[in-house]
Amino acid sequence: MIKYILKRLMYILLALFVIVTATFFLLRLAPGNPFASERNFPPQIEEKLNETYGLNNPWYIQYKDYLIDAATFDFGESMKYKARSTNDMIAEGFPVSLTLGIEAMLLAIGFGVLIGVVAALYHNRYPDYLATTFAVLGISVPSFILAGLMQYFLAYKLQLFPISGWKGFSYSILPALAIAFSHMGFIAKLTRSSMLEQNNSDYVKMARAKGLGKWTVVFRHTLRNALLPVVTYLGPLTAGVVTGSFIVEQIFAVPGLGKHFVQSITNRDYTVVMGTTVFYAIILLFAVFIVDILYSVIDPRIKLKGAKK
Repeated sequence: MIKYILKRLMYILLALFVIVTATFFLLRLAPGNPFASERNFPPQIEEKLNETYGLNNPWYIQYKDYLIDAATFDFGESMKYKARSTNDMIAEGFPVSLTLGIEAMLLAIGFGVLIGVVAALYHNRYPDYLATTFAVLGISVPSFILAGLMQYFLAYKLQLFPISGWKGFSYSILPALAIAFSHMGFIAKLTRSSMLEQNNSDYVKMARAKGLGKWTVVFRHTLRNALLPVVTYLGPLTAGVVTGSFIVEQIFAVPGLGKHFVQSITNRDYTVVMGTTVFYAIILLFAVFIVDILYSVIDPRIKLKGAKK
């Protein structure tokens, strides 16, 4: 286990290095600069700003400085907001995004597994058809389109929820549902397929032959094995929740980290873009790492170091 963890941590560091390098050079190759939109800046002031932020240095000096800063988690000062550091913006926005993301993940996993189990238990019957239709719709409709529809009908027309803002739990329900809906459909399909496969296995047939009820068989036997594909999806789910929240946070005016990320791209704010990218990359890489560890918890037959031949 320790050998496997150390090996995966080395891969995570390598992946972070590649992400930092790619982000740095892609931003430098993009046309424009952080001060291009400031039309009233005299050339002398713009030159002074470039010198202050090190933009006049050769690319390899800038690259070396940024690698050192990223290694110490010092992402520098924002180039567009006076006296605002990237670390402060992350500390301010991430708790909001984390709250919204956890709520969306709980909704996606909880309802997705429940819908998948019901669909498998009532295979080729009305609940199965209804659940399959729901899953297909969830996968097909993008989160930002669903966010606009929910905002218009549920918040504006029916006035069941606040339209936008972040002033309490009720303000988080619609954005969390918008993010969770597509993942909920995918998890439902995964759970349904896995449950149907488990229902045809010998141990389930034996349990039913002993007279156990179908829900008892589900909770005691099939569900744990059927959840393995869902656990596999937790890594992509984390990525989808994080990236999906960027636009949804903008639509619902949620003051999360996604808002700063989108604005920093528009403003060509190099330090904020690279800082938030590295921060999100760390979260996603460790999410995938934790998922791999969970494999052995759910199914002890899976060996992290690989099966011996």
